Amino acid sequence: MKFSYDFAEIKGKSHMIEFLEGLSVKERAKIFAYIDKLIELKNAAIQPKENLSKSLEEGMFELRVPFENRISRSLYFYEDKRKIVFTHGFIKKQQKTPRGEIEKAILIMKAWRDTR
Repeated sequence: MKFSYDFAEIKGKSHMIEFLEGLSVKERAKIFAYIDKLIELKNAAIQPKENLSKSLEEGMFELRVPFENRISRSLYFYEDKRKIVFTHGFIKKQQKTPRGEIEKAILIMKAWRDTR
């Protein structure tokens, strides 16, 4: 069975889609290209390097996408071992992933799982 991905939707709202809609077409396309790259590596059983994907905590990971003058982070978790679920994204303003962004992702993950 191959890996797939989805965007967490809670009560008809997807924070990830809202984030993507706020980006330029070029930036949005780059994020989707990096998501495809992540899926391709996972399907080939290749561990992504930390500059692409990094484990955070409590089962949360981040997908890192560099733009011309800033960096996007999209947080995600694994569901049913083969499904990657993106919670939300943000533009990185500091080196370390902000605690509040991790907490937001964990809340979205728990709410998403409660609806399953």
